[in-house]
Formats: sequence, structure tokens, C-alpha cells
Amino acid sequence: MEPPPKTDPLLLTPGPLTTSATVKQAMLHDYGSRDKRFIELNRRICNELLALCDAGHSHLCIPLQGSGSFAVEAMIANQVPGEGKLLNLVNGAYGHRISEICSYLGRRVSVLETREDRPVDVAVLDRALAVDEEITHVAVVYCETTSGIANPVADIAQVVETHRRSLLIDAMSAFGALPLSAAEIPFAALAASANKCLESVPGMGFVIAARESFPATEGNAHSASLDLYRQWRSLDESGQWRFTPPVHCLLALDQALLELEEEGGVAGRRRRYEENCRVLVEGMRELGFATLLPDELQAPIIVTFLLPGNDKFSFPDFYQRLNDRGYVIYPGKLTGTDSFRIGCIGHFGADRMRAAVAAVRQVLQEMGVGYSGSE
Repeated sequence: MEPPPKTDPLLLTPGPLTTSATVKQAMLHDYGSRDKRFIELNRRICNELLALCDAGHSHLCIPLQGSGSFAVEAMIANQVPGEGKLLNLVNGAYGHRISEICSYLGRRVSVLETREDRPVDVAVLDRALAVDEEITHVAVVYCETTSGIANPVADIAQVVETHRRSLLIDAMSAFGALPLSAAEIPFAALAASANKCLESVPGMGFVIAARESFPATEGNAHSASLDLYRQWRSLDESGQWRFTPPVHCLLALDQALLELEEEGGVAGRRRRYEENCRVLVEGMRELGFATLLPDELQAPIIVTFLLPGNDKFSFPDFYQRLNDRGYVIYPGKLTGTDSFRIGCIGHFGADRMRAAVAAVRQVLQEMGVGYSGSE
């Protein structure tokens, strides 16, 4: 007799995430890329993504094959012309990645860096834009999963608009769960992906770009495959992708968007993530772990915990023991502090998060690591 199939682990990560059975089942179909049903699927998904950020009339949605970083690179390459200059607001690894992309693209970039445990300073941004008139665009990571911090995008957008510059938002770990309305937050473009807070599978990113300024991006792209203008023209004229589309990713995303709506939209999903985050933080603090961020700066997406000062604690051992129990976490990504990260997003609720915290307690006991309440 064959052994029963192994249960998938709970992915307590910033993505890819644990997805619902129905999202997985949605991929069990084959569509031709020129099929009428597939063209209708594309249009429906793009319209729904625009609606999630109140951008149905003011912006365009351009889907793209690949991970979220593909979408971020495409956004920068298409939005920032060769003679432009980007001011990059950095407080984590994904902000640094934007600078790296600019280096590859040959785009001028100025960096305004803040500590990883601090949000972007809007007053400093205001002064930087007043001093440097060559800056044409500003980029910010909405939720920097290096630490789990949420940057004040509404305040940033107001300053950028006041100085008549264009805002580019890496909304990768925010879109679908954190507030982001084009009616309240003016932006030239944002980039996100299917496999974060939308709880779909990896393989597809997208850029939402302001309709009025988008025609001016023609010819900016450095790459044929990442040319958002040509991708939009093809989809607008024929409903078809220029190159082979990620058909099964789109089928999964269509189902995931339906489930997001059934949950109560962005607000409903945020409430579940906030409860997951509360259970996690309270439970881990009871076990003696300290969070990097104070509660007022913590986004309900992923939490960074500092490694305990105990010689018996080994993160690789801790990680593997949790993995053996069916819980996958992430190592830290901070530059100067030993840490690890546990995500609050994905298709699960507070009960499974409580079970994850209980697993942490068991692992600590096995490792002989003391914690509060262990006496």
C-alpha cells in the first residue's frame, strides 16, 4: 500500500503563499491564448484589479509574465525616460533592489535612505524635491517586507504631487490588503503580483499606470519582453498577449479575485491578516521573542523577530524543526540585526496561526531554549 500523500506545509512567508484548494483547482483547464473565453478572462481580471484600487477610469492595467520583480523593472523602465531621474526612498532590501534595477537600466537615481525600522521621512522627502529639480520620479516600497514596515504612501504621494513629480509604488506586499485608492493617492504607476495578498499562484505580475500620462511612455522600454506600452497596445487592440501568456496563473487569479470579493474585498482581507498578526505577535512575545517594530509601525503582512540571546538557539535548527512540523518561515533580511520573519498572509486564519505558535513553543522546548512562561 502506498503511503498517504504528504500534507502541504503552511507557508508563513511573504510569498508564494498558501492558496485555497479552489484556486489550485481553477488551474485544471487548458485555454488557447486566442480563445474567446481567455480574452474575456484577461479583460475581466484587469477590470477587477483596477477596481481594487479605485482606478477603473483613471488608470490602465497591464499584466506581465514573471515575478513581481519583472513588473517593478518594467514599471521603472517604461515610466522613467532615459533623460529622467528617480529619487528612490529606501528603508529595506526591496528599495535597494529598485536602485539595482536603475543601475542595469542606466537610469539616473538618487537614494534617500532611512533605517530599516523607520518609515520614510516625508519632511526629508519634501526638502529633497525642493533642492533637486532634475528629479522627475519618486519610487517607494509600500510595505517593505525586509522588516514588515508600511511606509506612509498617502503622505508621500501628497508631497510628490505638490512638487509636480510622478510617484511609482512597489505595492507588491500591499495590493489587495492595505488601503490604496487612486482617488486618494495620486500615482503614475504601481507594480504588484498575483501571489501575495491576492492569494493566487506565482507567475504573473501587473502594472497599473495612469491613463493620461501612459502614451508618453512609448519608446522608453529597454527590453522587448518588458515593454509595457506595446503589451498594452496588443491587449487593447486584440485582447491578446504579445508572447505566450501564463494561462493557468490567470485562471487561478480569476478564482482568487472571486474569493477576495467574497471575503469582503480589501477591507475584509485586511481584517483577517490583522487578526493573524495579532495572534502571532502576542503569542511570540509570550514565548520571549521581541519584534523589530513597535505595534504602531507594524503592517499585518510579515513580522520580523529578533533572534534570542541564547546559546542553545540555532536558527537553522529552529527552522528545520518547524518545517518538519509543517510550518515554513523565512530567515531575516536585515543588514545589521540577526532576525527571522513570519508571514501573516495567505489562505489561513487565526486558528492555524495559533497552531503555528504552539509549534514554536514545542520546538523551543525540544531545543532547551527557555522562554517566558516555561517555568
